[in-house]
Order: sequence, then C-alpha cells, then structure tokens
Amino acid sequence: MSVGGSAPDVTPGRTLPATRPGGVSVAKRTGSGVLVDELDAGQADELATAFKALADPVRLRLLSLVATAEEGEMCVCDLPELVERSQPTVSHHLSVLAEAGLVTRDQRGRWAWYAVDPRGVAVLRAALGD
Repeated sequence: MSVGGSAPDVTPGRTLPATRPGGVSVAKRTGSGVLVDELDAGQADELATAFKALADPVRLRLLSLVATAEEGEMCVCDLPELVERSQPTVSHHLSVLAEAGLVTRDQRGRWAWYAVDPRGVAVLRAALGD
C-alpha cells in the first residue's frame, strides 16, 4: 500500500515509473521474477547463494572482468593485478563464484581458466525479471 492512498497497479507485463535515490526516474517492469513467481526452498537457496557471491565487490569485479574478456575467458594468473589482490585471494573468490554456478573452471596445466557460465547468469536474469 502506498503512503498516500491506494496501491499502484502491478498488472503483469506493465511498465511502471520508478524513482531511484536522487530523483532519477527509471522504468520498472512487472510480470516475472522473484517478486511475481513464488520460489520453493531449493530455488531460494540457489538464488541466495548466487546473490551472496555477487554481494562482494571483488567477486563482482572478477565476474565482470571474466565476462568482458576478449576471448570469453581469463586465466587466473592475469586477475590478481587487475583487482589488486593476492593470487590466493583471487582463487578463493573465483571458487565462490564457481560454487554459485556463475563461472566455469578449466584447468590447463598449471593455471585455471575461467569463463562465465551462461546458465547461472540466466537464472539470475530470470529471477530479476529480465
């Protein structure tokens, strides 16, 4: 219920105006995602794991770097300098992203190569209604 009276119309598929902090207007689309579709306990656990993984700024940056890599993947050896963290710290963060299903890992000799797992990203997009 809104403060001044009736609740806004949230008809599925309707685009609603929304305002971000600072008065910046953005469009808000209704019709799918966690706010429309009821989740079971397993789905909620899966999504919570993925969102927790992305809640860390270093992991979010690592995912962004891997996702935007020219070849579609990155060697773990190239990432510590880019995020200004030690190699063991970067490896830990990438393991969390892999456990959350957001990246895949391919061991090639001494180094691991990471790529975005499109299935994991699709689950998040669907949850957010995209």
